[in-house]
Amino acid sequence: MSSLSLAVRDSSTMLRRNLLHARRYPSLTLNLLLTPIVLLLLFVYIFGDVMSAGMGGGGADRSEYIAYVVPGILMMTIGGAVVGTAVSVSNDMTEGIIARFRTMAIHRGSVLIGHVVGSVLQSVAGVVLVGAVAVAIGFRSTGATALEWLAAFGLMALVALALTWIAVGMGLVSPNAEAAGNNAMPLIVLPLISSAFVPVDAMPGWFQPIAEYQPFTPAIETLRGLLLGSEIGNNGWLAVAWCLALTALGYFWSKTVFDRDPK
Repeated sequence: MSSLSLAVRDSSTMLRRNLLHARRYPSLTLNLLLTPIVLLLLFVYIFGDVMSAGMGGGGADRSEYIAYVVPGILMMTIGGAVVGTAVSVSNDMTEGIIARFRTMAIHRGSVLIGHVVGSVLQSVAGVVLVGAVAVAIGFRSTGATALEWLAAFGLMALVALALTWIAVGMGLVSPNAEAAGNNAMPLIVLPLISSAFVPVDAMPGWFQPIAEYQPFTPAIETLRGLLLGSEIGNNGWLAVAWCLALTALGYFWSKTVFDRDPK
């Protein structure tokens, strides 16, 4: 059997293992998905009228704010879902299972690849679930073509891949699962201080650079443009550049830590 076939076989085995764990212990995934759903309902039904009036100069209705806020919530869903990956990786590293895997004739990178692919699949499933809730409360993708829908799903998958590799690195360097969850919290907090809920221009002047020069804002603006058929500007290539840079950083960080220091 070639090394590539061995890697694919072992990675598939590790993927099945991680998906079975997620199915048997769904509480963490459900808790992470509950946060964006609660925020979506909160900002639409509690703050929606105030926020839409402020954004539309007093003449906008709630449906316009739903269209604005949903792309940000979808990106927040991805950020929350990968926190579970950091916890899962930390559990594997601290509970002895990795030491057993190292003694077996399996492809070395299959453990991490299984976590990454499983996390991306769970993130996509979470996005579909939150998106279904958004549609149920009135979100409509107006003006988007089939190609733009495909690009939107591709962007969300790319963001999930980038954040997952960062989360894997965080899990590898964390001494326990609690620390891994805490270390990965910026992946949930950063969308809150982006353009997810209000435009950057509406923020205080001193805070605008913080919201503008971070990875979530161009990704959210790109997704918003794709789903609503509006202008994307430079946000498209900025989002892709952020994703590629974070993927490379997370991959090399994770590989270095995993190869160097078994816990």
